[in-house]
Amino acid sequence: MRAGHPGPTARPPRLLRLPRPSRTGAPPGATRPARPVPSARSVHAAVAAGTVLGHLADLLLADPRRGHPVAAFGRAAGAAERRLWRDHRGAGALFTLLCAGGVTAGAAGLGRAARRSPAATAALTAATTWAALGGTSLAREARAVGGALAAGDVAGARRLLPRLCGRDPRELDERGLARAVVESVAENTSDAVVGALVWGALAGVPGSAGFRAVNTLDAMVGHRSPRLLRFGWAAARLDDLAGLPGARLTAALAVLAGPDPAGAWRVLRADARRHPSPNAGPVEAAFAGALGVRLGGPLSYGGRTEHRPVLGAAGRPPEVADIERAVRLSRRVGTLALVVCAGGRLAYGTLRAGRSGLSRLRANGEGTR
Repeated sequence: MRAGHPGPTARPPRLLRLPRPSRTGAPPGATRPARPVPSARSVHAAVAAGTVLGHLADLLLADPRRGHPVAAFGRAAGAAERRLWRDHRGAGALFTLLCAGGVTAGAAGLGRAARRSPAATAALTAATTWAALGGTSLAREARAVGGALAAGDVAGARRLLPRLCGRDPRELDERGLARAVVESVAENTSDAVVGALVWGALAGVPGSAGFRAVNTLDAMVGHRSPRLLRFGWAAARLDDLAGLPGARLTAALAVLAGPDPAGAWRVLRADARRHPSPNAGPVEAAFAGALGVRLGGPLSYGGRTEHRPVLGAAGRPPEVADIERAVRLSRRVGTLALVVCAGGRLAYGTLRAGRSGLSRLRANGEGTR
């Protein structure tokens, strides 16, 4: 190096960057711990709790006049029907698959998203159960017709009946209207209350949502009119299948909760199979025997007249006072169904947790040998 020539500029030492301390207190560079997965028992308990909350919401809030999720589904299904309608069973099956399958798949996705949080599972189950149940609205509409009849307003009762069922009320007298209301309360106790609770207990949120979708489609297109005879076949058959467990439980609980268990059991055994519907038959027969009334016979539905078998032929014709008796029986049946379904789901979760714990104990015992 020549004298007087400045040497090369020295580089400043590199500073080591220290990792930032973790807010969670974990060592620097450590991976975040995975969120704990709730136990199966807590999930089942959340479903049971949500079912009870949803049932209470139906008791307190009933169905809103506007903005109900089932009504929104009905409008969407109506639009799909107008686009997909063909006088063919295949078109009806596609319509049923898209509508009911879409609701079930969407509910299953929401259920999976909420599964990591028991609180979210309970809230989602409560909201779905409330939307699927219709027991309070059923009682309200039945009592409205009964109130009109009690006041001697047969014309007013005829105007109110279509809000409860699809029968033609124009030719019905007071007893005919009372019979229509009692039969509708019996059948809808299964469709609008017990069936939704059963499928919620069996399959959670997708079960209750899917059941309500299928039942709504059957009410829309599952008729034997010339236009819907083929198109509505798939929805009607699927509704028959989905309604089987709820109808059997409804009939059994009506026998237990009714004022005449022996009479309900006798009519159920003798007349249930005579009804053309595999689900309405047991339910209406059990209610007829429990209340001591005679149901069935001719009715006008969808522009057609049907002659259905008589259920409980030894009973008397229904009277106006029997409407309130039917509503009270429906309420008792719904409460018992809630106990059976929510309690059954909770017991199943406890049993599974016990078996899982026993298996772990056995595995640990074998590993220490």
